[in-house]
Amino acid sequence: MKLVGFEDGDQAMVGVVSPNGALTPVCQRETFWRDPDGHLARVDGDRPQPQGLAGVKQLPAVPASARVLCIGLNYRSHALEGGRGEVPKVPVVFGRWTASLVCDGDECPVIEERYDWEGELGVVIGKPMFRVDAASGLRGVFGYCAFNDLSARTFQRQNPQWTMGKNGERSGPMSALVTADAVGDPAQGLRLTTRVNEEVMQEGNTRDLLFSVGALIEYISQVMTLNPGDLICTGTPAGVGAARRPPVFLKVGDQVEVEIEKVGQVKNQLVAPPQETR
Repeated sequence: MKLVGFEDGDQAMVGVVSPNGALTPVCQRETFWRDPDGHLARVDGDRPQPQGLAGVKQLPAVPASARVLCIGLNYRSHALEGGRGEVPKVPVVFGRWTASLVCDGDECPVIEERYDWEGELGVVIGKPMFRVDAASGLRGVFGYCAFNDLSARTFQRQNPQWTMGKNGERSGPMSALVTADAVGDPAQGLRLTTRVNEEVMQEGNTRDLLFSVGALIEYISQVMTLNPGDLICTGTPAGVGAARRPPVFLKVGDQVEVEIEKVGQVKNQLVAPPQETR
């Protein structure tokens, strides 16, 4: 099942998208994440009149209260590219704010000259989880999305904390959500492809993750309760622009697409940054 967030007047909603593109509203977004499975079950029993997805202003399907937890260097190929000599022994976790999230088709400003792409599998939590094991963590996943962790490399590398480089304005494009039952265990292998202006820049597979989806949930849940709607971005494979020789970075007018087998795609146009506001 495929779900999107969307704007309905002054309300943020969640809706189900049918294979033919019809959008069936479910309920308000924050309400949905209090009981996601229950709300989906009730929609299946009595669907309201669907509307078309075209022309609807999409919003990130995760709630405004979501934690966005990103994992660095989680593919062996990426951990070693650019001359790095070793892979992490534990997951490298850093945070994004939901304010950075945008949707498929939204425009993303080029924040600086060293602006880079990172195609990733996003994992959306479906139930509260605290100190769970990996198997329980995987069972607690609600769904998956394609994610682009757009990165301002100059700011990222100015100090050991990556917060500035990973929270640029409108720098977290995410696709619609696909429920976990339609995807299965990513450890079985999902192709991930990132294209810039239709040229393939990254070609990876989730079976190469150093820390699986379940292992990431187990690790993170040791210190915090993961709640429904929280988003874990699981890392990127080799092929980022900063590691190329010579480096390649995004510029105004470029189009970036991240596509993941069984999950979907997110495609965005790169534009000039907004004017200074006072």
